Amino acid sequence: MALTVSSSCISVSPVFTLNENRKMRSCIPVRSVVRINGSNFIYSKNADVDSYVDGGKTRAQHVPEVLEPLWDDGYGTRTTKNYVEIVTELIKSDGGPPRWFCPVACGVPLNDSPLLLYLPGMDGTGAGLVLHEKALGKLFHVQCLHIPVSDRTSLEGLIKIVEEIMMIEHASSPNRPIYLLGESFGGSLALSVAARNPTIDLVLILANPVITAFMFSGDFIKTMMVVTNGKTYSSSLWKLSNNLDDDLSVVSVMAKALPKDTFKWRLKLVESAANFANSRLHAITAQVLVVASGKDNLLPSKNEARRLSRLLRRCNVRVFEDSGHNILLESGFNLLFVIKTTQMYRHSSKHDIFKDFLPTSMTEFLNTPMDSWLYRLCIGAAMFSTMENGKIVRGLAGVPNEGPVLVVGNHTFLGFDSFSVVAEFLREKKITIHGLAHPEIYQIRAEDEFIMIPYTDAVKTFGAIPVSARNLFRLLSSKSFALLYPGGARESLHRKGESCKLFWPEKQEFVRMAVKLGATIIPLGAVGEDDLLELLIDYNDMKHIPYFDQMVKDYNRGRKNVRAEMEGEIAKQPLHIPISMPKIPGRLYFMFGKPIRTKGKEHMFDDKYYVQDLYLQIKCDVEKSMAYLLRKREDDPYRSIVERIVWLTNHGSLDHIPSFDP
Repeated sequence: MALTVSSSCISVSPVFTLNENRKMRSCIPVRSVVRINGSNFIYSKNADVDSYVDGGKTRAQHVPEVLEPLWDDGYGTRTTKNYVEIVTELIKSDGGPPRWFCPVACGVPLNDSPLLLYLPGMDGTGAGLVLHEKALGKLFHVQCLHIPVSDRTSLEGLIKIVEEIMMIEHASSPNRPIYLLGESFGGSLALSVAARNPTIDLVLILANPVITAFMFSGDFIKTMMVVTNGKTYSSSLWKLSNNLDDDLSVVSVMAKALPKDTFKWRLKLVESAANFANSRLHAITAQVLVVASGKDNLLPSKNEARRLSRLLRRCNVRVFEDSGHNILLESGFNLLFVIKTTQMYRHSSKHDIFKDFLPTSMTEFLNTPMDSWLYRLCIGAAMFSTMENGKIVRGLAGVPNEGPVLVVGNHTFLGFDSFSVVAEFLREKKITIHGLAHPEIYQIRAEDEFIMIPYTDAVKTFGAIPVSARNLFRLLSSKSFALLYPGGARESLHRKGESCKLFWPEKQEFVRMAVKLGATIIPLGAVGEDDLLELLIDYNDMKHIPYFDQMVKDYNRGRKNVRAEMEGEIAKQPLHIPISMPKIPGRLYFMFGKPIRTKGKEHMFDDKYYVQDLYLQIKCDVEKSMAYLLRKREDDPYRSIVERIVWLTNHGSLDHIPSFDP
């Protein structure tokens, strides 16, 4: 057994090569390299960045514990050009057996991060994560499998290589999951490994996995085996599978990575792995996420993904209609975002919505529809807050910077007001405020996925938590920021004429909990929906229209009413989508009232008179804030989108569009 760690740090490209004496030497910053002598190797992931660079002489001093909101995930800083550079270096004097490596771009992962093993496609280079290295490296101990061009290790040999590193990890951390990220051929390899190891907690991320017999038909192979310059066989295959704007440099380097003999051998490997995996799908207990491309010209990836979802016990599927076979190399695809929103990231046997929460990254924040310039321009959210001395100011200066904080407000139509609040906390304070959302957001049925997934993905990305007393307790006890709408679905799905009307429950449990934990309570009033939408058909109308009435009944069949045990109007709210029509956009206004501090009064949480008075005070402050905004918005010269467009044209910033003077 021999472990070789690169010790040089020459700034070229993050790859390694072997010299004539089969010693590992670094051509660029590779964080760690594991050599395999024969079929044995030593794997060590406890080394830190310093030890990867200087040969293990020092220890890391700063291992991050958590990610900060709006952290840098590195997306957009790497392109297929970097991929070409890496592959070019990898295939130079590329001898020796398969090996694991971790690019230096992965950096230092969070403390207690799980292991992620990347299993490459037919190219075998292991460089396919180049666009995702920095993001994944924050959250995983990443190891990429490199299969040299001249290597002829059998499928059984490759499976054993993966299994050995898994066994070492499982022995050291038996309660932590191990991730297998398989791309194309690597997907069938991952499934094969999972089938042989049903007792190990595995999470499989499969990008267009090759597990179909289609690839091995005579016509397909004959079509692909087109000789380029009489030497290589892979150019036609790569062009067919490529969705990267005909990147000739990528096609060229892949032709070099897959010469004739290697290409033929890899096809046999793919066939063997697909047959092996297909015959053992019933034995797989791993949690699986299949990422399928809608424009995969090489494989019927969408059909294969659906087939796997039927045959595997725990399988989630995400389809990207505009992507091609090489989805991991497409600049618009964010792998970590998919892992997060499908709740596949975890540190133990089960996903914990608190412990496994990952703050919004800068890329996710800038690319969410709710932070697009058009959405922000149309909404025009104007935020005001109240200082301790009662002075009203523009922005969030009146909101404390440290938790626990409970913001309690009124829901506007369809609840889209919450996006503006959460986004402003990130933008101005770099604080994640967790909205307490309807549990249905986390229980989307298959027939509703097409409509709901874009919305629910955004909600989860911003940190929403299913509303419950237990979840509120966990948020406040961890000194977090929480956003609660006591009126819930009844308030956000209100009827005609009910704008700015509160539908709050009689019980004050959230107040008791806030007092018990010494949280600061901030009343929040929001107005402006009447400036944005015209409600045409509400729930009362739907009950009298047979088509809509049946649609509402069908949608709610089998769903739990989370407030069924309550009395009054608030318990009578079937989920439905009211019919509305957009207006020429006006503006949304938000008013954060004076903070109500309960620290030092924790002993009064069981005083029903104190709690009742506090509850009524919060409700009164919310109503006062709404009345204030309705009155003051009449003085706003930028209430209309027309005036905001003119201001934006002259000043060029959405962050500082003026409003009324508070």
